[in-house]
Amino acid sequence: MKSMRDILKFYSTHGVITDPGNNAALFSGLPESCPDLISLIQGLFLHIHWAERYGVRPDTKQKEHVQVRFVEKILEIIHNLDNRPLTEKRPLKKRFFGNCRDFSVMLVSLLRHQGIAAVARCGFGTYFLPGKFEDHWVVEYWDDAKERWVMADPQIDDLMKERLALSFNPLDIPSGKFINAAEAWHLCRSGKADPMDFGIFDMRGLWFIRGNLLRDLAALNKMELLPWDGWGLSSQSEPEMSPSDYALLDKAAKAVMEEKEEIYSLYENPLLQVPPVIDSYTSSGVLRERIY
Repeated sequence: MKSMRDILKFYSTHGVITDPGNNAALFSGLPESCPDLISLIQGLFLHIHWAERYGVRPDTKQKEHVQVRFVEKILEIIHNLDNRPLTEKRPLKKRFFGNCRDFSVMLVSLLRHQGIAAVARCGFGTYFLPGKFEDHWVVEYWDDAKERWVMADPQIDDLMKERLALSFNPLDIPSGKFINAAEAWHLCRSGKADPMDFGIFDMRGLWFIRGNLLRDLAALNKMELLPWDGWGLSSQSEPEMSPSDYALLDKAAKAVMEEKEEIYSLYENPLLQVPPVIDSYTSSGVLRERIY
């Protein structure tokens, strides 16, 4: 059985997605606290779906940023747009146009680079649309001083906080504001919530929660994929799903919710594990992309 020390050690080192690789030097001389790192990210990124509320209309090239999967490549784009140190806030039009997943993965990368245990979580935010659970990613990191995991939403800046009328601290999200995908799956499978309340835009239902459950399980195994990447059970249509498939997902959700070590052994199942090559369901079509 993994000790807490083993778990913290596991999440304090990079996976293939969060590794800054050849651009690790860009992480030199950066702040160390999570709030300061979030402020730094907010000076480098602009949320693609919020850009126009900042007065920026993304062009074709900027819209392609969200298809970038690896932190090493994200850093390359940021540096090519503006080669000043990452501590220098970028003009809005020279930022990386990402989404919640990108903000979260960059924060995880920065924290892990300092040896701080951090994990990206895929699920649903309750603070975007009243009564709805919107597709979202956040970060959980270990705070030594507080001796607990802290949940933070790195995309929430002052403008978003004001527009969303948030009454809580996005740097330490209270229970219930973010529902991880395992919790969402359990709520809907047990009849305690309506699957059609979960998703984004016109994409809602249990099939959507299923995809996020696989993404969350993968992220807990340090494989933080894009929101529209598909593999294994996440790519199957509802008619293709068998009772044993649902039983496997129920088991995975239970393991995640109860923080069992089984999340690592279950991930070895080919129906759940991210394969070397996945399908990415982009707005321009399905792309076959190599992950490792």
